[in-house]
Amino acid sequence: MLLQSQHTSLRPLTTAHLAQTMTLLELTGEELRQKIEAQLASNPALELIDTARCPHCHRLLSGSGPCPVCSSPNISTGGEPIVFVSPRKDFSTPGRGLSGDEQPSEEWTAAAEDLPTFVLRQISPELEPADRQLAAHLLTSLDEDGLLSVPLLEISRYHHVPLSRVENVQKLIQHAEPLGVGSSTPQEALLVQLEVLAESRAVPDLAALAIKEGMDLLSRRAYSELGRLLHKPTSEAVEIAEFISENLNPFPGRAHWGEVHQASESYPVYKDADIVISCVNENPNTPLLIEIVSPYAGSLRVNPLFRQALSLAPTDKADQWQSDLDEAVLLVKCLQQRDHTLVRLMTRLAVLQRHYILEGDALIVPITRAQLAEELEVHESTISRAVAGKAVQLPNRKIVPLSKWFDRSLHIRTALIQIIADERRPLSDTEIAGLLIKQGYFVARRTVAKYRMMEGILPARLRHSNSNLPMR
Repeated sequence: MLLQSQHTSLRPLTTAHLAQTMTLLELTGEELRQKIEAQLASNPALELIDTARCPHCHRLLSGSGPCPVCSSPNISTGGEPIVFVSPRKDFSTPGRGLSGDEQPSEEWTAAAEDLPTFVLRQISPELEPADRQLAAHLLTSLDEDGLLSVPLLEISRYHHVPLSRVENVQKLIQHAEPLGVGSSTPQEALLVQLEVLAESRAVPDLAALAIKEGMDLLSRRAYSELGRLLHKPTSEAVEIAEFISENLNPFPGRAHWGEVHQASESYPVYKDADIVISCVNENPNTPLLIEIVSPYAGSLRVNPLFRQALSLAPTDKADQWQSDLDEAVLLVKCLQQRDHTLVRLMTRLAVLQRHYILEGDALIVPITRAQLAEELEVHESTISRAVAGKAVQLPNRKIVPLSKWFDRSLHIRTALIQIIADERRPLSDTEIAGLLIKQGYFVARRTVAKYRMMEGILPARLRHSNSNLPMR
């Protein structure tokens, strides 16, 4: 259910209502505008009144700009953000008002990137020029699960190089993000992930043995047999199996990597923001003003004349007219539900991420969609749909994807960039890991290398003091 606290019973309309709301929730503002225009053109039961009304409270508006009631702080809000829906025409286009020296954020646009390219970009700084063809062969041989579809020996013979050299390139690939990618088997992928995980936290002593010799038992959940194999009680076997299930992934290609879940997806182009955040009176100490963009300025409603005429419909048109009316009623209700869900989402996110919104990436709060779904008492898929494809304009006029707010390593990568910016000599990944630990970020050397590669920063031996940072 979309809102568990508000939908405690099922009615005939509930399934259709939920399905349509989920569909609308996933659309960006521009996509929603196109859908509404198509509905207005095809459904005579639906109409858009030109009278300017607030999409949130439906009060009549006297002029342009946000609703003076919804956008005004009051005693009850205190320091809470002020979140409301505003029509698209009230917003300036991104970049308007910027000075000549300022340029639009490079995050307004992005290009799609498949898994092999994503991995190659990470390992390229440490890849020997002579091994580039080997890396390309390995990466183009990945299946949809991120595992190798050809034997290493075959690649070795094809390129007339020692097998050990191919294995070294494979190891470099396996330790890129997502961990375990390029492994020959799911078992091997799990062992790579376990090795890296052991560098930063405690792991069960027999987890590696369970993976090496008990993979079939793990997949069948045969915990009693697994306990006998490990010479441990069944309860300990269950704990080991749960640790592996919760922390490791046998199919790295299915993990969340980059900014998309599947290589077939493409990044949106952020020509306009779906959500605009500013400060009341431009004062960062006041509540945040969050405007969720509505793609239409008037009032979308069911045509009352059409409803009245339904009783007079010709026999051969009665069913069609009733269907048009039902679709119009459903669309209006689902749009209201979409707005309500986005308002709840942004209200909570703005509280959690206030410091990030005002002060930058270093202060982002690590949070998952699942955690937020639990707080708001909705399904995780509701949060995923609400976040998908949405762009947010921050108070500094920078436009970022809403999905970035769920980047759990962003604050650590920002700290890493600052450490490298301040270094007097190139620091090794081990030294950087030590400095990050002093700042409270408990990461392993391999994790530092991964984050450094994600940011396009060269290893210490190749860095120069004036060219060691990526363009951000």
